[in-house]
Order: sequence, then C-alpha cells, then structure tokens
Amino acid sequence: MGEASITESNWRLVEVGRVILLQGDSPYAGRLAAIVEIIDHKRPFQGSHHLPSRRRPPRGARTPTVQKFWEKNEIDSKWEQTNWAKRRQQIQRRQALTDFDRFKVMRLKKQRRFEERRVLAKIRAKA
Repeated sequence: MGEASITESNWRLVEVGRVILLQGDSPYAGRLAAIVEIIDHKRPFQGSHHLPSRRRPPRGARTPTVQKFWEKNEIDSKWEQTNWAKRRQQIQRRQALTDFDRFKVMRLKKQRRFEERRVLAKIRAKA
C-alpha cells in the first residue's frame, strides 16, 4: 500500500460548537449559526442557533438544545460587541444611504477637518 498524506484543511477552526457566519446566495446569508455535526471534510451541519466556542453541545444537538445554550450564554450581545459585527453594520448603513445622505456625510467630514485644522493652527501659533 502507498503512504497516506495528511494535509491541513484550509478551513479556519471548523469544529463542533463553533459560531459561523453564513455567506453566499442562500436566503440565510448574513445570519449566525453553530456547527453541530461535521458530516464529512467538506460539509458541516449547522444548527439554527449559534453557540459560544468554549462550551460544546452534544454532537448532533437539535434546535431546542442549541437554543438553550445560545440564550444562556448571550451570544447575540457578544456578537454585536465584536469588531467584525460593528464593521458589517457600518457597511450596511453606508450602503443604505441615499445620494443626499452621502452629501450630508461629506459636508460633516469637511466641517470636522476644518475644525481640526483650525485648532491645530492655533496650537502651532502658540509654539
């Protein structure tokens, strides 16, 4: 027989209990889920709710079990505090802006820059 070659998966931290963000063209894109079972090396089975990475549910846990873990560990609030979630919210807010809203944002940024430069000029004048 030949030798078996073992290579690492290109997935990052795929294991039971990990929280994942669903992406792609599916109707569930943008939602969080938890991996509750790994069917094979290419297909994890995700539950309908998400879990913390520290606690592991029983393998193949069903929705009510996953939901209890999820509510107990307040995953929604923890997710909202992450930089990744904040960045996604910011991108969505910017995409929803109208042309006039973008104009107002531009004017506010110009005002802020003007004030910063004015204060900096005062400091330089004193020095």
